[in-house]
Amino acid sequence: MSKDELLYRVQFISNGERYELYVKSLTQGSLFGFVEIGDFVWDTHTSVVLDPSHEKLKSEFSDVTNTYIPMHNILRIDAVKKQGTAKITKLSDKVTAFPNPIYTPNKE
Repeated sequence: MSKDELLYRVQFISNGERYELYVKSLTQGSLFGFVEIGDFVWDTHTSVVLDPSHEKLKSEFSDVTNTYIPMHNILRIDAVKKQGTAKITKLSDKVTAFPNPIYTPNKE
């Protein structure tokens, strides 16, 4: 696989959901503590059945060329040979993003 053909599967947490995206561009980024991803790769559906989470991702990132994800939100980055389906999955209530707030005021 040549450098031009590199494809990355990036999995990260945002707003209580697990995002899985396929991108061609991945760098540490110029903002400290962030991973920069870009050149999004989307499926070209040939069937009548569409995945609503995939369509939500396409609309959310439609005008985005690059995005910066905090390093502590990244779950996994894989270099892959074949593209899969980009998707969003809901996390259970038991999963908490790191870091937790240090100060939690008492609710009285």
